[in-house]
This record gives sequence, structure tokens and C-alpha cells, in this order.
Amino acid sequence: MPLQVSDYSWQQTKTAVFISVPLRGVCVRDADVFCTENYLKVNFAPFLFEVFLYAPIDDESSKAKIGNDTIVFTLHKKEAVMWETLSVSGVDKEMMQRIREKSILQAQERAKEAKEAKAAARREDQKYALNVMMKIEEEERNKIENKKENERIKATKELEAWKKCQRKAEAQKIIQIEEKFHVQEKQIEEEGKKLKHKSLTRNSTSRNLATQGRNSENIFSEKLKEDSIPAPRSVGSIKINFTPRVFPTALRESQVAEEEEWLHKQAEARRAMNTDIPELSDLKEEEKNPEWLKDKGNKLFATENYLAAINAYNLAIRLNNKIPLLYLNRAACHLKLKNLHKAIEDSSKALELLTPPVADNANARMKAHVRRGTAFCQLELYIEGLQDYEAALKIDPSNVIVQNDAEKIRNIIQGTELKS
Repeated sequence: MPLQVSDYSWQQTKTAVFISVPLRGVCVRDADVFCTENYLKVNFAPFLFEVFLYAPIDDESSKAKIGNDTIVFTLHKKEAVMWETLSVSGVDKEMMQRIREKSILQAQERAKEAKEAKAAARREDQKYALNVMMKIEEEERNKIENKKENERIKATKELEAWKKCQRKAEAQKIIQIEEKFHVQEKQIEEEGKKLKHKSLTRNSTSRNLATQGRNSENIFSEKLKEDSIPAPRSVGSIKINFTPRVFPTALRESQVAEEEEWLHKQAEARRAMNTDIPELSDLKEEEKNPEWLKDKGNKLFATENYLAAINAYNLAIRLNNKIPLLYLNRAACHLKLKNLHKAIEDSSKALELLTPPVADNANARMKAHVRRGTAFCQLELYIEGLQDYEAALKIDPSNVIVQNDAEKIRNIIQGTELKS
């Protein structure tokens, strides 16, 4: 049976009552407070403080402060009057029990009402959030539809303009053909007139041949002199010296310093050999060549023996860790075996070695970006994957496969953003 606390103190004003209850060394967390408008109880085992209040209080605005081994209650009165005593007098056990039960029922009803109000507020919040999301989605759909409509109108206008240009070009061609036909007709008419004139001239010449017997030889020799053809020009040769170029791009489009740096790095990579490997003693001479090991790994990759291909690339990298294609090919093997983080590491290492960016290493850089982007997408890191695909498209904008894959990733990103 709990021990009743009697050494409490209380004070009052017309509007409030102040009660101080000692906790007697009991931990604050073990104190259980229950308060209604007519009943106040503090249970901190093995002690119990219980008061059947003289008049009703406003339990919602009333407060309790716990500290320094004491609980201080500030109870606000419903009526601004002075109480004669703190607790009502003349209360028997049955009446106490009724007050307790009534207080518990009131507390349960108020807790139920509060729970229902909270649930209703939550439902209203969810409904509001749903309406907001529906409005946002509708706005997004309208934006997309408007964008589609604008693109359709733009494409239609461009198509109409192109058709108009085609019609103008065809009409211009027809006019040119007609003009050419008229010119040809005029030329034919002129040639016919010339032929008639020549025939008349020949007839008149044949009539005058008899009278021009002696002078005919002189006339013939003069015509030969007039119709003589000049001698052909002498044959010669012109020498043209071209600037020697290692790369296929034109000099005005290339970056000479970067290309020379790339050639220097490639030459250094070919010379960089690590011969301090214990396994080299058991290998043949051809197996100590990184290029031979790379070709061996490529053949194993083609037969889908990815683990053996990785072993070949590993040994080649141990022999020479400056060749970017070794990392690039090993990344492809890791991608097939779903070793996605290793594929990202190898692709990043290949891009690090494929510097400076020049035309000679453009294809390798494009492959490195695509393989790293594929690994990111399989890890559901679509934004990082899209960045690599866009970098690959900057290198090779006409690659249709990379364009289609990049568009699929954009659609996935837009779909996840709409869902979230």
C-alpha cells in the first residue's frame, strides 16, 4: 500500500493555486502525474500524493514543474474566488472512488478526442499534400504538353519553310532548264544559218575558181599561215613540301603542344617496364610483353572467359601501369562480371592516363566514359551516369547508340523526380 504524502505546502490567489510536493529522493522519471478539473494525483512509489480539489480548475492551462526533488503545480481556477481549503471536506471512500472513476473517464474521453482530432488533422494534411502533388503533376504535364505542342508547331513551320524552299528551288531549276532550252534553240538556228551561208559561199567560190587559177596557190599558202597552231608548252614539274604530321587532323584544328605531350607520354609508357616481379622467372619471353598480354586478354574476353582476361590484364598492369588501354579493357571485364565499383575505378584510371585529350585517344576516352556511365547507372546513380554519357557525346556527337542510351537515362531521371 502506498504511503500518503502529507508534508506538502500550498498557496493561492484569486485566480491560481500553487502546490509544492517533495519527491523524497525519488527519481524524476519515476513520478507519474495525473490531473483533471477536480482531481490531482502524483504517484512516485512508494509514495502517493492525492487531492480532491475544493473547486474545479482549468487543467489544460495548468502546469507542473519538476526540479530540485520537488514538484510545483500551478493550477488555474475556473472561478476567481478564494478557496477555504485545498481539498473538499466530508468525502468518504465511495465518493472518492466515484471522483477517481469520473476523472479517469474524463481523461480517456479527452485523450480519445485529442487522438481523433490529431487523426483528422493528419488526414487533412495528407489530403492537402495530395492536392498539392496533383497540382504540381498537372502543371508538369501541362508544361510537357505545351513543350510538345511548341516543338510540333516549330517542326511544322520548319517543314513548311523547307517545302517552300524546295518549291522555289524546283521552279528555279525549271526556269533555268527553259532558258537553257531556248539558248540551245537559238544556237541551232544560228548554226543552220551559218550552214546555209557556207553552202552559198562554196557555190560562189566554185564559180570563181577558173578566174583565180594563178592566185590559188598564194591564197592557199596564206590560209595555212593564218591557221597555223602554236607549239605546245614545255613540260615542267612543281615541287610541294608538306609539313610532316603525326596526327590525322589539320594543323589549324589540332593542339600541337597537347599532341606532342601525348606522344611523349606514350613513348614513356612503352619504356616503363617493371621487371622486379617474382612470377617473371617462370614466364616465356613473349609472356613478359604487356602488349602480348593485352592481346591475350582481348582474345579471352571475346570467348567470354572474363576472369582469365582479368588475370592477363592484371599481369600486364603489373609489368607496365602506364598503358591506359589495359585499365579500359579490364573495366569492360568487371562490367560483365557486375564488379561495378572496380569498373568505375578502372575507367577513371584510364581517363586519368588518357591525357591530354587529343584526336588519337578520342575513341578510348569515349569508351571509358560510356563504361563508367554504365556502371553508375547499374548502381542506380543515374545523374553521374548521365554526366559520363554526355561527356562521351561531346567526344563523338554522331554516335547513335550513345545518344539513345543517354535519352533513356534522362527519361529514368525525370520519372524518379516526378515520383519523388
